[in-house]
Amino acid sequence: MKRVYQALLYSLDGIKFTIQSEKAFREELAICAILMPTAIILDVSIIAKILMINSLVLILIAELINTAIEVSINRISKEKHPLSKHAKDIGSSVVLLAILNSFFTWVIILIYRLFV
Repeated sequence: MKRVYQALLYSLDGIKFTIQSEKAFREELAICAILMPTAIILDVSIIAKILMINSLVLILIAELINTAIEVSINRISKEKHPLSKHAKDIGSSVVLLAILNSFFTWVIILIYRLFV
């Protein structure tokens, strides 16, 4: 049980670091704070609510992964290198895909709700 508790503390430290160091993560948290309750109160199926909320959580997960990649690359070297750029760009692409996934999930569900 102690190991699980320690792992939880490490995870919370990672979230705290990301909140403190990444403006994009703070912005995404703010958007989630608005959209998650919105998904809950919308008159859509429970499956739609789950998809909408999970799509938002995926953005936060992607941003955490991106931050981990950036911090690791920066730890290795501040020197510019093509592979470092590629790693950071790929991390950024993960976030972009998560955002697009969430956007289209919300749009499709809302359009379906309005017109079907």
